[in-house]
Amino acid sequence: MTSIGKMTKEMTENKVHLLDKHEVVEMLNVSLTGGLSSDIANERLKTYGYNEIVSKKEVTLFEIFLNQFKDFLVIILIIASVISILIGEVTDSVVIILIVILNAILGAVQESRANKAMEALKRMAAPEAKVIRDGHIIEIPARELVPGDVVLLEAGNYVPADLRLVECINLKIDEASLTGESVPVDKNADIVLKDEVSLGDRINCAFMGTVVTHGRGKGIAVNTGKNTEIGKIAEMIQTTSEEATPLQRKLADTGKILGIASLVICGVIFVIGLIRGIPVLEMFMTAVSLAVAAIPEGLPAVITIVLAIGMQRMVKRHVIVKKLHAVETLGSVTVICSDKTGTLTQNEMTVTKIYTNRKFYDVSGEGYNPEGKFYLDGVEVNPIEDVNLRQLLTIGLLCNDAKLEETVANEEKKWRIIGDPTEGAIVVAAAKGGMYSKDLEKVMPRLQEIPFDSERKRMTTFHPAGKGYVAFIKGAPDIIINLSSRIYKEGEIVPITEKNKQEALNANHEMASQALRVLAIAYKELESIPKTPEPENIEKDLIFVGLIGMIDPPRPEVKEAIKVCKRAGIKPVMITGDYKDTAVAIAKELSMIENENQVLTGLELDKLDEKELSENVKDVSVYARVSPMHKLKIVDAIKRNMQIVAMTGDGVNDAPALKKADIGVAMGITGTDVAKEAADMILTDDNFASIVAAVEEGRIIYSNIRKFIFYLLSCNIAEILIIFLAMLMGLPVPLKPIQLLWVNLLTDAFPALALGMEGKEPDIMQKPPRKPDEPIIDKSMQIQIAVQGTALTVAVLGTFIYGLHYTSEIQAARTYAFATMIFGELLRAYTARSERFSVFKIGFFKNKYMVASTMLSLLLLIGVIYLPFLRTVFNTVTLSYFDWLIIVAFSLIPFTVAELSKLLLRK
Repeated sequence: MTSIGKMTKEMTENKVHLLDKHEVVEMLNVSLTGGLSSDIANERLKTYGYNEIVSKKEVTLFEIFLNQFKDFLVIILIIASVISILIGEVTDSVVIILIVILNAILGAVQESRANKAMEALKRMAAPEAKVIRDGHIIEIPARELVPGDVVLLEAGNYVPADLRLVECINLKIDEASLTGESVPVDKNADIVLKDEVSLGDRINCAFMGTVVTHGRGKGIAVNTGKNTEIGKIAEMIQTTSEEATPLQRKLADTGKILGIASLVICGVIFVIGLIRGIPVLEMFMTAVSLAVAAIPEGLPAVITIVLAIGMQRMVKRHVIVKKLHAVETLGSVTVICSDKTGTLTQNEMTVTKIYTNRKFYDVSGEGYNPEGKFYLDGVEVNPIEDVNLRQLLTIGLLCNDAKLEETVANEEKKWRIIGDPTEGAIVVAAAKGGMYSKDLEKVMPRLQEIPFDSERKRMTTFHPAGKGYVAFIKGAPDIIINLSSRIYKEGEIVPITEKNKQEALNANHEMASQALRVLAIAYKELESIPKTPEPENIEKDLIFVGLIGMIDPPRPEVKEAIKVCKRAGIKPVMITGDYKDTAVAIAKELSMIENENQVLTGLELDKLDEKELSENVKDVSVYARVSPMHKLKIVDAIKRNMQIVAMTGDGVNDAPALKKADIGVAMGITGTDVAKEAADMILTDDNFASIVAAVEEGRIIYSNIRKFIFYLLSCNIAEILIIFLAMLMGLPVPLKPIQLLWVNLLTDAFPALALGMEGKEPDIMQKPPRKPDEPIIDKSMQIQIAVQGTALTVAVLGTFIYGLHYTSEIQAARTYAFATMIFGELLRAYTARSERFSVFKIGFFKNKYMVASTMLSLLLLIGVIYLPFLRTVFNTVTLSYFDWLIIVAFSLIPFTVAELSKLLLRK
């Protein structure tokens, strides 16, 4: 066998354009029909590595750890601790440094996990490649491509590696990203070029990162990863944007304001302490420790973690969010514009009715299983013996890119379609009649084609027929019928009359009114095939054969999802290229519309000016017979009404609308690479219900971020108020620097993150969408932060004063304040789990992360109170049962205030 190691100089130097395609096949030891075997592909993957551009050096966990010490206040605290050690205050200072290090470790671990989560999401959002392996067409992550892989290209695909093309059907590729050439390049697999040909003129090759704009093709991967043309110049960086989101920027700004305010207050506390005669170093350590504990410097980082965790939860609900800002925007979505086929419906098209020769035939069977029968007026017929039926199925089968395959999953045989579900339905119908493409293609192979495009709404293929040739056409019924001048009747071709056309149009209307998707079938006899077939010359004077009606039933879960949308104040909108009757039937079944006044067709849309369309979109819930270019107009009109719109799409032409929408949603199964690249989100199951689930998750994430901020700021403000008021009241400092830092470690780290893992509240999808410009810290939260901060301050100062009066020991009083502060903040975390509902209604122990974090924090609190060596370090005393009763009673003050304020809010 030829070894891949024996590649020629031309191949290793990216000069495969000098080689005949058969030479490349031989050198790479690959079969064009069977592709590589999995074993050989795995071996080559080990040899050549992953097909990806080498990215910037990954930051190590140790480097992330070191970055935690770049904060100015942390540096000051460490310097102050070192000074304390030098003058003899060893124990406190060493422990403070240890706490700072522990905080840094926790921060580094959290940041590392967030980075890994984001990297995992990037990998999931990465493009895939359709290849032939082990004789089967499969999709694999593009990074797993190896030299020798046979790659299939279609319009909308990114070229996943450098390829030597071996087959081109009207293939055009946009190479602007590589060559700067703005016009797509026509490709030709059969030509062998000269040495001096520039990159932009290598028409027998395709290059990584370029985009297929037209037609289809097949190529052999000759170079991958860093060896590709684009890899060599390192211009292709497959990463999502790392810019901060609007929410992160707002919070960073808020954090700066709070930080400055905290520093000012800490400065005032320091001065008051000096005036009262407290030692400079002690007061300095207190002020700096308070600033470190009170300033929410880690707020943006924790928000990133919460967003990343939420995005991972979305993956479980079949949604990959590519961009962080999309998570924020999801909570504001007011309109969801969705394609019908495969998103609102099951995407398992099944032919149920056929019209030909003025007769209606019924077809039995469901899904892609090729078992079923044909009936005429209830009597079974054999399609092969019925000339009209046989001709119609022959054309439908050969003018078709879909393939029917039998697969085995969990020892169960299943049938699947590779390709478009609509085309797949015709392949299955033909198989029910005993007709298979592999047999027909031996007699009538495809010689040329004019691919389907959404503007023409039809597809044409060319085949040999007797001494001449034939063009097989399928497409939109109204268009095909109007392009026909003759009709096929029982084996004869006769002129088509206006009556024939009207009968066919009536049949189309009748089938469409039954929610069937209808395709027309026609053909044309030719003496020769043009080298470059032009649609306007070929697709006219057609011979009409009949209509094929198929149904794609609504997904059962979508009806409930639409109800959820409406309850949540979100308007669901259907956008489809199907006929109005079909769209209306499905929309009514899904309870999207009540009457046909809520429907607008593409033709009607074209007649409206900008202002009229903006008014119409307020009432329209179904757009029928529209093209992808109409989607852009619809998005624009909806946005002009100050709505936040999510738009689905799968094709190349959908990309502008996906970019224009506030949330672009690409189909993961049927979507092209271009659509996925333009989108903010990818549905891995192409299901409308998953969009609604994503909106719900988006609302949950935003709600949890609010809870986290609410909790964090109310606790931080309390910490500042406690020290500040104690200074003003002439009291001793209630908490030592080491205690302040321990409070910060126990309450800010664990419970705060647990709030980010909170589940959904009962009414999360019963409230209207939030306004995009609504501040996260709104007036209601500002008031609640003040109330909660004050309540926690009262509780801690209350126990501190109680301890001073009834124990007369400053250490005991500080232990009271220390324990009340931690216990009160932990209880406060439970009330922060909902802004409106009682903690008892949502389930006190429902958040397992909160329970675990609370238990851990309490254990650490008990440790520093009851373990002798820690008691010495943290300046605490042992507490009795009675002491704990006092502490718990005071700790319940902020808890009770929070629950009462919720009750008042609900009323």
